[in-house]
Amino acid sequence: MKQQAATAGGHVKPLDSAFMWRVFYAFAALALLSVTISVGGKWLGKSIAMAGHTDDTTIHEIVIGNNVISAPANAIRFERDRLDRVADRLDLYLHWPDMRGYSEAVRDDFNNVKGAKRIVFVSFEPRMMTRDMSGRFEPIYRSLIDTPGERGPAGITYFNFSKKSGYMNEVLAVAARAGKEPFVARCLSGPSAEESLAACQRDIHVGDDLSLSYRFPTELLQDWQALDQAVTGQAKKMVRTGKK
Repeated sequence: MKQQAATAGGHVKPLDSAFMWRVFYAFAALALLSVTISVGGKWLGKSIAMAGHTDDTTIHEIVIGNNVISAPANAIRFERDRLDRVADRLDLYLHWPDMRGYSEAVRDDFNNVKGAKRIVFVSFEPRMMTRDMSGRFEPIYRSLIDTPGERGPAGITYFNFSKKSGYMNEVLAVAARAGKEPFVARCLSGPSAEESLAACQRDIHVGDDLSLSYRFPTELLQDWQALDQAVTGQAKKMVRTGKK
């Protein structure tokens, strides 16, 4: 079918259907591009707002040695690690005191808005030492600290490391536990502690030859018993081993 168009000289020039289809396709392509930009913009905007976090609670299984760690995506710290895989290490971050991963409700705490320090950083990796931090107190740390120590909150005693120890700008936080080896954590001191989101670190043994280290704000030392129980409890929920 031919359509007619008037020319400058009064003559009528036919427009073929192929030209009209090309015009139609051009407009359709522009409309599709507009939709794509709109949807992509919304997705990119959300991605930027999340700043690497996710509120996805899909459970992923990460295998380290003879252990399977089941963790929700929103508790896995790095985006690249949010998949089922075999790994040498897994890094999590959990909100205190509920010990859950990222969500919109606690976004400010995860982004350290107004200096909020309520995040516990947890790492799983193969065990490198025969003793955990509590077990290392008597055979190792005892000879590296200056005594007497300084009293802290909730039964904690702070010990300065001796100059020969190699631990610069750190103190050892120790608390007695009935019938068990003491609670022990290494903490940054001075300006370094004030600048750090998680100035204290402790490690424990979990699973099958697996080490769990967790870093936490100095302020949580006043709740060290509840904190240690919460971390241990989360490990028991997450870690399965091949042992029978």
